[in-house]
Amino acid sequence: MLVHAINNAAYEFASDVRVGLTRSGQKELPSKYLYDDVGSALFEVISHLPEYGLTRADERLLQSHADEIVERLDAPVAVAELGSGSGKKTRWILEALGRWQRTFYYPVEISRSALAMCERELSDIDSLSIVGFEREYLDGLLEVAAHRQRNQHLFVMFLGSTIGNFDRAAGVKFLAEIRHILQPGDSLLLGTDLEKPAEQLLKAYNDEIGVTAAFNLNLLARINRELDGNFDLRQFEHTSKINREARSVEMHLVSKRRQIVRIPASDLRIEFQEGETIWTESSHKYQPEEVFQMAKNAGFSCEAQWIDEQWPFAENLLIAE
Repeated sequence: MLVHAINNAAYEFASDVRVGLTRSGQKELPSKYLYDDVGSALFEVISHLPEYGLTRADERLLQSHADEIVERLDAPVAVAELGSGSGKKTRWILEALGRWQRTFYYPVEISRSALAMCERELSDIDSLSIVGFEREYLDGLLEVAAHRQRNQHLFVMFLGSTIGNFDRAAGVKFLAEIRHILQPGDSLLLGTDLEKPAEQLLKAYNDEIGVTAAFNLNLLARINRELDGNFDLRQFEHTSKINREARSVEMHLVSKRRQIVRIPASDLRIEFQEGETIWTESSHKYQPEEVFQMAKNAGFSCEAQWIDEQWPFAENLLIAE
């Protein structure tokens, strides 16, 4: 079952585009808008590219440690996943839970097609009930919390490296907002991508066949589709770079020439200089020990951490204090 969002999403998109592209200095667009139906499908392709080892590391850890993770949870639990995507890598946890309880699973996604894909992917698991919410992360989690049954714990999954899209202070703030919705003893499984050589990171965010470029450029195509913009995608190109001070990888879209773009739904006429960029996403990388302090600052304790050695990546089990 899918619960659709009833909100002013189109107005919010138009407003965020206006604010981001008129910002003094660096133009930027929120990374969440990369994930419409087209963007979500492209990201699924990215997750299988040889250069992008993060998703495979995530899956290896979940497959190898699913039983151990589940054994550390206080039963009974309901599972909420923020940004579920296709749900493929969540299968290991849900199957492990299914061996000892009937499970309610609540994927929260802003992409309707990703939610539909998730339901198809996981519908064959016995003793699993799926209710998807087409919502922003925290709005969806609030609705899941409202469905909590008496004496039931919530187990929230925030996999991949999505926490890295926030800068470090904002990431802690987001975790604290999750904690505010939870009750003591509830849990959060948090994925964090770890620091690795710059060359390896740049290849992962600028793959040889150009899927990441298409994913990034789709944001401009989405503005054209939904906000009547007139971006000429041939006049922009994708680039990624290392921000050593922030310990992050940044994705940008570079204007190839001086040009003017109109976006009627945002009431916007915006000029770009040759070489000027739109900053579309950051992916912050962590040291393993950082996660323990992040958790503490947000009202959690980090009970366990599992690290993949092939592609340095960590799954972290946080318990709400």
